[in-house]
Amino acid sequence: MKLNLKHTFTKELPADSVLENYRRQVKEACYSYVTPKQTKAPELIHVSNEMAQTLGIKEADLSTKLFTNVVTGNELLPGTKPYAMCYGGHQFGHWAGQLGDGRAINVFEVEHDNKQWTVQLKGAGETPYSRNADGLAVLRSSIREYLCSEAMFHLGIPTTRALSLALSGDEVLRDMLYDGNQAYEKGAIVSRVSPSFLRFGSYEIFAARQDHKTLKTLVDYTIKHHFSYLGLPSKETYIQFFAEVSQRSLEMILHWQRVGFVHGVMNTDNMSILGLTIDYGPYGWLEGFDFNWTPNTTDSQHKRYRYGNQPNIGLWNLYQLANALYPLIEETQPLEDILETYKTDFESKSLQMMKCKIGLEAVDDKDHLLIQALEDNLLLTETDMTIFFRNLSNFKKGDSKKGLEIIKDAFYTPNEVSDMIAQQWRDWFERYDLRLEKESLSDEERQLKMNAVNPKYVLRNYMAQLAIDDANKGDYKLIDELFHVLKKPYEEQPKYNKWFAKRPDWARHKVGCSMLSCSS
Repeated sequence: MKLNLKHTFTKELPADSVLENYRRQVKEACYSYVTPKQTKAPELIHVSNEMAQTLGIKEADLSTKLFTNVVTGNELLPGTKPYAMCYGGHQFGHWAGQLGDGRAINVFEVEHDNKQWTVQLKGAGETPYSRNADGLAVLRSSIREYLCSEAMFHLGIPTTRALSLALSGDEVLRDMLYDGNQAYEKGAIVSRVSPSFLRFGSYEIFAARQDHKTLKTLVDYTIKHHFSYLGLPSKETYIQFFAEVSQRSLEMILHWQRVGFVHGVMNTDNMSILGLTIDYGPYGWLEGFDFNWTPNTTDSQHKRYRYGNQPNIGLWNLYQLANALYPLIEETQPLEDILETYKTDFESKSLQMMKCKIGLEAVDDKDHLLIQALEDNLLLTETDMTIFFRNLSNFKKGDSKKGLEIIKDAFYTPNEVSDMIAQQWRDWFERYDLRLEKESLSDEERQLKMNAVNPKYVLRNYMAQLAIDDANKGDYKLIDELFHVLKKPYEEQPKYNKWFAKRPDWARHKVGCSMLSCSS
């Protein structure tokens, strides 16, 4: 397996001077060298050929023992020195101090087709940042991360990627619901891929410790390798850097809102500096349209990370990053201006995103009222978000009376749609039909455009849970099927139509389908 290996992170940033692997506070360093844990019986379950190709890994390499060993941490490529990154973070609104890669180990950097990537193993053992944990991951969470990161990429959402999913052959003890019921589960390792795994917390930790020297070194490194178009380091460059991170974060969250994705744990240590979706823990897709829904059991009381609050949390997290960068800028006004721009941009871009979802292109200053009425209607009875917007594209101009018929499959309990609710929908479709008269697109053209932003297939939690249940019995066919369905989420794919369906009743309250914990 010949790769164009690079070592920019470890060569250009300060390393932890302590080489022993024990829990500690790591000062004035961006990373610590660590060696992945040797596993009992590594077994490759699935691999993304597309991602392998992107890294320059040949197809023939994927079936070798070397590849399996490398992506499970049992063997190192010659010349590589794995490392875990140091960072801090705000968790659920509170400063948590040093966090770091507690169960992730970066094994190598590679350049291919003029793009550089870092390959990281999640679940490959302890690091100095593991705190009270074992640094391992289990099969259920690994399947969810593997499938979701690739699904998000094909939805057109900025994300980290996944190269492979493997069993470690070890048993891992976990308390799945944090209720005192520990049990052994199958250990697994996902190899994750990103241009960088730097997070907001990577900068916060040095600002919190008033280590401005390391902070500047890391920011300069980040600009040089990931924002080089901004130019050489200067106060103005740092301001522009923050503006870029702000815009990328906003674009990512708008995409989440567009498809109904809820991250579940938007702590600052889970926010990528590149505006990529990172750390797929207790995520979920909206089943019934609900601004207050969160998939995270830990967040079930306060719902800080609920669907409707994600844009606000993005802004809150950017405030924390602004505070971290302030020592390099020493001026608040430019940072405040950028944060203010985030707010106004979110309003305008969110409206534009919703207009695209319902097929509107022409300018009309009352569109926000039409969209508000739509969202109000979606809340009247449990209505499947994905099915509703996908089926809405079948609407024909001049056919407002058929509107309710077109979207009725999205209702979870059609029998409970009262006459009053039905009338509110009929009223809305009349307004929608009237508004469409201002559009020049034909019904067919509008449908194509709507179907390009409203996916037919998303990774609903029950789908992932079915794949997990099968995998626990040693059957990985469903992982492969879902992997391929989700590569073409906007296409009709008639043979996979069974996945274009509302959440089944059995999944409503099933663990892993409705709510999830951070347990992995």
